[in-house]
Amino acid sequence: MRINKAKELTSAELCDLVVKGMQEKKATDVVVMDLRSVKNAIADFFVICSGTSDTQIDAISTSIEEEVYKASQVNPWHNEGRLNREWILLDYVDVVAHVFKKERRTFYDLEQLWGDAEIRVVEEPVTV
Repeated sequence: MRINKAKELTSAELCDLVVKGMQEKKATDVVVMDLRSVKNAIADFFVICSGTSDTQIDAISTSIEEEVYKASQVNPWHNEGRLNREWILLDYVDVVAHVFKKERRTFYDLEQLWGDAEIRVVEEPVTV
């Protein structure tokens, strides 16, 4: 397990903060993909969720950033998609958050693309 050395968070702790940020804005279909055992994976975890509107997708991504920053003073290393608000990606290096508009999520189907990952469907709030 890699550690985010900047603020001493493990990738699993960072993952939980991302999930909490998603849940704060009522994201749907939240899935955690554990990529740690997948050869050549680019991160430890992908956290994926859906929103129903441009406004909700923007609110979810902002909530993720706020939750992570509040707990760790860490900002995403990279982000993209804020202008078109169909797929907003927040890259925290070890954890990558994907906030999709429902139709885009179906089109890209990351769960199938990274089918070797262990997938956990999040049904209840994660306490951090």
